[in-house]
Amino acid sequence: MRDLLLAATALDVTPPPGHTLDGYAARTGPATGTADPLRVSIIWISTPDDPGVLWLTLDAIAVGKELTAELAAAAAGVAGIPASHVVVSASHTHSGPSGWTGQIHPVIPTEREPALYEPLLAAVSNAVLTPEPAVASWRSVEVVGVGTNRHRREGPHDNTAGVLALHSLDGSLRAVLLDFACHPTTYGPENLQWSADWPGAARAALEPAVVGFLQGAAGDVSPRFTRQGRGPAEVTRLGQLLAARVLESLSEPGLELPPAAPTIRRETLTLPVRPIPSATDAAAIVRDAERAVHGGAEEPSTRIAQTRLDGARGQALMAAVDLPPELELPISVVTFGDVCWVNLPVELFALHGATLQDKSSHSITRVIGYTDGYFGYVVDPTAAENGVYEALITFFDQPTTNQLIAETAAFVNG
Repeated sequence: MRDLLLAATALDVTPPPGHTLDGYAARTGPATGTADPLRVSIIWISTPDDPGVLWLTLDAIAVGKELTAELAAAAAGVAGIPASHVVVSASHTHSGPSGWTGQIHPVIPTEREPALYEPLLAAVSNAVLTPEPAVASWRSVEVVGVGTNRHRREGPHDNTAGVLALHSLDGSLRAVLLDFACHPTTYGPENLQWSADWPGAARAALEPAVVGFLQGAAGDVSPRFTRQGRGPAEVTRLGQLLAARVLESLSEPGLELPPAAPTIRRETLTLPVRPIPSATDAAAIVRDAERAVHGGAEEPSTRIAQTRLDGARGQALMAAVDLPPELELPISVVTFGDVCWVNLPVELFALHGATLQDKSSHSITRVIGYTDGYFGYVVDPTAAENGVYEALITFFDQPTTNQLIAETAAFVNG
């Protein structure tokens, strides 16, 4: 007799129009409506004598410290488990509300809105979770055509999707915990409608299973070189491309995971904030970036130049505020049989995701960002040297980045 239990549900948490969207500093107005729903997905795996792990995934740009604590407490209350067993992850869609989590970086000043986060928390608090016996299996599959390295097409990028499949004892697919690394930025700053972007389209194509989406090491990965447009048809195309590969993988036997609850370990890393250029130097960097912008708006080279300008302006904003001398980053490791998820509250570059996988003692390691908080980009040496957008607004220099990767790897293997 199997002891593994699964409870899974999906909640529509789409806000009303009239509120600010997050993700692009260039947006010019509030949300005017909904392109596709924003959702919370809850996947809780346990046994009768072990609370296991509950994943709560949200269609949002990020989950800040306050929102993470609130959502974890709400989900834990429904499940009757400690909040420490709840993992809260954002998909990083750039078409969700800023008012859920508030300001995540000086680049886009904003505030939390009770009119938005209170209904979100109420929806989670009123969720119904009914554990039922389940079977868990694992697969990974290559997905080509959704995203690439957004600075150079052939640059680093993990193009595999991790698929945790959860079936009822009658063989029906009940839930999928899916991870993949790529910015959900099909829609651009001109879009003023709520959207989960391509992760939402992939989720819709996998229904009626409950799909929890985990964003991978996507700091320098996006559809910049793969998208064929910036509207709903392209959102659907990219999402269905990913879903089709997931369904293909599910048609074959996977690695069966043991009927034991997953486990979670947590740690907090204290990291220094990098020295920020003076206001005068930051302004000079903005002027240089302004001179480099030219060409058609949707040409990749123009987008790269424009995002560098956005980064230079963001760095100037950082120079104008009092940043803390150090930041405390919560990290966690979830293990389930041979599978290990390394969860960090940052936007790791693909190179760092690969490094953590290489250093891991676990045979299957998935690196997940945007989880249990948000502390911006963590860039690789090439990005730092070239002064790209992400390097201009990161909180961390390269020695601190190396510290983060080394301490995380040691914790994973501890």
